[in-house]
Amino acid sequence: MATVVLSFPDDVSLATAVAKRLGARIGRLAWRHFPDGESLVAIDEDIAGADVVLFASLDAPDGKALPLWFAAHTARELGARRVGLVAPYLAYMRQDARFHAGEAISANAFARFLEQCIDWLVTVDPHLHRIERLEAVFRIPAICVAAAPCLAQWIRCEVERPVLIGPDSESAQWVADVARKANAPYQVLEKTRHGDHEVEVSLPDAGSLRGHTPVLLDDIASTGRTLVAALTHLRPLQLPPAVCVVIHALFVGDALESLRNAGAGKIVSTDSVSHSSNAIGLAVPIANGINACLAEATDRHR
Repeated sequence: MATVVLSFPDDVSLATAVAKRLGARIGRLAWRHFPDGESLVAIDEDIAGADVVLFASLDAPDGKALPLWFAAHTARELGARRVGLVAPYLAYMRQDARFHAGEAISANAFARFLEQCIDWLVTVDPHLHRIERLEAVFRIPAICVAAAPCLAQWIRCEVERPVLIGPDSESAQWVADVARKANAPYQVLEKTRHGDHEVEVSLPDAGSLRGHTPVLLDDIASTGRTLVAALTHLRPLQLPPAVCVVIHALFVGDALESLRNAGAGKIVSTDSVSHSSNAIGLAVPIANGINACLAEATDRHR
């Protein structure tokens, strides 16, 4: 059965690399805006009977979600056998409970929204808090691709005598996994957050960092405040310039400039979100995740 990849504009580079590994065809997906702000989506009409893979990393999700739904719905109208979504960055997973009266539980609501138009989902290290597994939210096949092996390989090749530093206790497990794969020591910051923008951090054993290059790891960098706080804490230790390694590079506002001003020697990210800092490719694990979803979907229909 033919596989056709349809990519939103920001994701064409990664989608093309994944399509090559899948042996899939890159189809046409056009998206434009009318003056009144409405979107018009047009897709490859030659997809009847094909497995369609939509590529849309969901940073800035409010502007992308509805056009994505239009694309998936249109693919079904044109006869696609199945429609799957690769969202390397998956938004709206953090709000998994109602903390104040009347709040939307966006993780559940967004999952229901996507399930209306797609048959399966592949994403990369979603930012889950109290949700243990993505399958607890989605009722369709959903595969989480781990970026850890790719991060570890880059660190092994590019950083001399690294010591990995995680942003908070929630990151301990995955930072330990990257450190193990990179054959490097690690520590986890003790973090106290004061509101949405102020973060105070400290290291449990700052002395053990001497002689190493600090590598600050974070799964998502949006404002970058946690990384800035860590860089500020490291500055008096007179270590080599720190390397910041991020999975999902959102970097809103002046976040990137703030990191550089705080003393970051190098800032790199995976290509889950298109950004100038992209240096770590995820095409291989994403292609493997897609193959697993297609195989599972085929088995279900036998």
